[in-house]
Amino acid sequence: MNRANAIVMAVLIGLSAAACSPKVETRGNLPRDYQLERIDVGTATKQEVVEVLGTPSTLGTFDDNIWYYISRRTEQWAFLPKEVTEQKVVVLYFDEKDVLQQIEQYNQDDIRNISLVERETPTAGHSITFIEQLFGNFGRFNR
Repeated sequence: MNRANAIVMAVLIGLSAAACSPKVETRGNLPRDYQLERIDVGTATKQEVVEVLGTPSTLGTFDDNIWYYISRRTEQWAFLPKEVTEQKVVVLYFDEKDVLQQIEQYNQDDIRNISLVERETPTAGHSITFIEQLFGNFGRFNR
């Protein structure tokens, strides 16, 4: 019985130690430094950038000559909220001839916190209640 108890105790200790490791999530496409070194500002085209870095995470909202490569790493310990441990954004600016003009890099220190507004936008008409929604369709179906 001593040996069985020791095995059970070792398994329990191993499981409890494994439960203490954080859940790590990495999302996005972040180019590595060696990849960025392969791109020459002033000569590289969009096609060459895609071949080296892959497609961007997103394009500029009002200008598709601005490409964003975005990556975020989060950790979560047990039931605690997720914590951002690393966030990077690489921005590439192209001219109208699709030639790379500038590369900028931002990290977690460059983030601006934007507070959300919790108001609701008013709409025309009135808000219907749950009961009106529930019974509102009776008699509307034709057979």
